[in-house]
Amino acid sequence: MNYSSNILRITLYFFITCIALTVLAACTKETKPADSDASTNEETETEQNLERDEEFSKLENEYDARLGVYALDTGNDQIITYNSEERFAYASTFKVLAAALLLKQNNIQDLEEIVTYKEEDLVTYSPVTEQNVGAGMTLLELSEAAIRKSDNTAANLMLEALGGPDRLKQALREMGDDITNPERYETELNDFTPGSNKDTSTPKAMATTLKHIVFDDFLPKDKRELLLNWMEGNATGDALIRAGQPEGWVVKDKSGAASYGTRNDIAVVYPPDREPIVIAIMSRRDTEDAEYDDELVAQAAKIALNALK
Repeated sequence: MNYSSNILRITLYFFITCIALTVLAACTKETKPADSDASTNEETETEQNLERDEEFSKLENEYDARLGVYALDTGNDQIITYNSEERFAYASTFKVLAAALLLKQNNIQDLEEIVTYKEEDLVTYSPVTEQNVGAGMTLLELSEAAIRKSDNTAANLMLEALGGPDRLKQALREMGDDITNPERYETELNDFTPGSNKDTSTPKAMATTLKHIVFDDFLPKDKRELLLNWMEGNATGDALIRAGQPEGWVVKDKSGAASYGTRNDIAVVYPPDREPIVIAIMSRRDTEDAEYDDELVAQAAKIALNALK
């Protein structure tokens, strides 16, 4: 009797143990692939980031330049970044920020009032304002000229309407941008000195502020569309981010150039049938009289935008 009971107990124990091991194996089989997939995805993403960094680094070597990139997909928050918190002269890209603030602070009727100026107010590269000395232009026309044609006198008149570089800086701080540092008017703001913070920003700050202006209810719809229409008509950006965009995408941008071979472009990029991308590409060289190369910006845009396809 005892012998039979022992056999029964052993058999039952063996049976229960087999069931337990089977269940454990099944659970392990179910959980391991999920952990493995997550780990694999992280490893793949890290590898892709390293490969992109290497591509950007190759561009720097090829063009003998320093490059900064920040791109944000507003649909899924994916970010492409390279030297994105390094300072560069912002050059004429600031004109979008100034125009946005003028639109924010004034109603359209006020912006249609004529601003007059004299011949001596003109500065280098003012293709629109030089045609309207005496007659003057409205602030809307000045804003459009500053963005579409990068007219420097128009930009200065916009700055004056805002209250000067200090007031522009204050407005940016109120928007949450504590990096971009306006201090001078055109064309002095393009005289960049390495190590100086004057009239500089970072790719991350420029892209983040542009995103806030365009997508965070900073402007009502009609004013936002007006600003984006000016950017879409930018006549100085065709060889920059636009030249690196995938086929069928739309770029609305503002370019800039300064000393030390500085060449920049900030943009809102619209892929078909999905949310837009905000991108800032900034670059410079090591010598004051160096010339810039648009192709550097175009190639950097191609790398960043293809990564977000």
